[in-house]
Amino acid sequence: MSTLYYQWSWLLPASPEALWPLVSDTNRFNRDVGLPPVEDVQAPDELLENARRKLRLRIWGVTIEWEERPFEWLRPWKFGVVRRYARGPLREMRVQAILEERDRGRTLLRYAVAVEPRGVLGMVAARFQIGIVSRIVFGRVFRRYAAEVTRRGEGMPGADRPGGPSSSVAARLSKRRQGHFRNVLIAQGVPAEVAERLLRYLSEADDLSLARIRPYALARVWGLPGRELLSACLRATRAGVLRLQWDLICPRCLGSKDRVRSLRELRSGTVHCATCQVAFPVHFADSVELSFAPTDRIRQVRAPVFCVAGPQISPHVEVQQLLAPGERRQLTSILTAGRHRARAWGVPGGPTFVVEAGGSELIELVVHEDGWQPVSGPVAPRALLVLANQTNRERLFNVERTPWADEAVTAAEVTALQEFRDLFSREVLEAGEFVGVGSVTVAFTDLRGSTRLYREIGDAPAFGIVMAHFERLESAVAQHHGSVVKTIGDAVMAVFRRPSDALRALRCAWTELLELDPPLILKVGLHHAPCIAVNLNERLDYFGTTVNLAARLGDLSTGADAVLSEAVLQDPEVRRLLRQWGASIEWFEAEVRGFERPLRCARIRWPGADRLATGLAAPGDRSGGDGTDRLPDRPNGRLYPGL
Repeated sequence: MSTLYYQWSWLLPASPEALWPLVSDTNRFNRDVGLPPVEDVQAPDELLENARRKLRLRIWGVTIEWEERPFEWLRPWKFGVVRRYARGPLREMRVQAILEERDRGRTLLRYAVAVEPRGVLGMVAARFQIGIVSRIVFGRVFRRYAAEVTRRGEGMPGADRPGGPSSSVAARLSKRRQGHFRNVLIAQGVPAEVAERLLRYLSEADDLSLARIRPYALARVWGLPGRELLSACLRATRAGVLRLQWDLICPRCLGSKDRVRSLRELRSGTVHCATCQVAFPVHFADSVELSFAPTDRIRQVRAPVFCVAGPQISPHVEVQQLLAPGERRQLTSILTAGRHRARAWGVPGGPTFVVEAGGSELIELVVHEDGWQPVSGPVAPRALLVLANQTNRERLFNVERTPWADEAVTAAEVTALQEFRDLFSREVLEAGEFVGVGSVTVAFTDLRGSTRLYREIGDAPAFGIVMAHFERLESAVAQHHGSVVKTIGDAVMAVFRRPSDALRALRCAWTELLELDPPLILKVGLHHAPCIAVNLNERLDYFGTTVNLAARLGDLSTGADAVLSEAVLQDPEVRRLLRQWGASIEWFEAEVRGFERPLRCARIRWPGADRLATGLAAPGDRSGGDGTDRLPDRPNGRLYPGL
């Protein structure tokens, strides 16, 4: 049976870069042209090479099954896929879309289909469905995408815009209900303008967009601070407008591979990604992302899968190409400014490089049997990209942007926020489960002289002062993106994602407490390292060596200083803050209970500490002989001795 070839073209009033997020969103496009959902029929233990998938759908009562090769694309110029059918009226289909830039910001979109029918029925079906129906429907959908881009400007699919045919008028919130929920959100502390925009989005956006609302990504499109929209979504959840959901993200393709409604449903272990053929651990820092969806009282959202791959399934991948053994390919791409990484399936590692104006206009990404050829220097956004597979196997090449966390609200980040812990105190792991959270900054504080305070002014007045200390400390921690995990007597354990946030918060609290009458002296210890999250007494808690060491460092503080581990001082922002404040540093070695060797620590004297009475001796340390050094205004060699 001969192959049928079809090619159509449309001149659209928008640039390729503006059209790309819509045209290359194959999941949304398949839905918009009326195709049914697809089903993954690949067995979990069935290994297919280079991201191939086995899929199935039913249309007109006919079951169609096929093996799909990985999509290939070059953002924002072209994408395509090859499907080989095991059941149904076709044997093979090849699809390619090419976006050509024309004058006055226009795009010539060429869409080509090559199909090999199976028998006479396949020939008739292909001529009618592809040759006639698809040409008409595809053109209508692409022109609608271009109209949306022209009307609203470049943005993510479904962001602040009506969706496709699945968004019915009946799904929209009435003005009266929008007004009611607006008042509810404002009562929860959501700014009025954010509440209005969020409700309009929940009313008008399509189901595929609302099934997974990512606050940071949406905030970028709306031009809002990410934390502001995250706070609004958290408060909207407490108001019954949104619900939490925890997506388990494959660290390779960044696709959501599973979803749970509560942290209690998370289980330690691994999750399998059928696309990447890898198993990855459940980890708060890089594989668990918080997203949101409307509650049923707002809108019932149905988002079946119409395509399991494609450029917008992995939008961080800007180039994906499948190369035969020994093949060399040259491409001209538009790479986004920032850090990138190249990878080839089945080959460990991959070179990283920076894309910036003025960089090299040629980059060669060459993989050999023993690894990658090195890449040096920055690369220009519009560079000639050379891919070379010098191995004896087919390889799928990826060139991807690396900062996933910029648009992801990771579980590690959100569970360290005071607002989250206050609003969702029961959102904890199942008893007996534990999950890694990556590196966090753990802070321990304690009041110096609190026992004497109780003795001198009495229990009731002293208790009131100590409670005021807790309030100021919790406020400072929350303002700097941390959370108070627990209190132990007069001591506080707090956690932050970044060492610099912890340092800012505790310096702020230390200063405020000195202004009280009587002044309170706060001892501080900080350490930054990996630890695990656990359920302790129905609260989300942290456990491990990192926590133990931070507590010991707090014991070493005199109250006129903070004791920091070397890991904290390795943070560039911490070093910048200490220089800015004019802080001084004294290195020492401490014998810490539970640790075999003395630990090298630093005593940071807070600016203004000279107001304290003299005689606050440093407990339990033995000097390393480095003395006290004023931090230089700028790095001169090694900023800190020993680092």
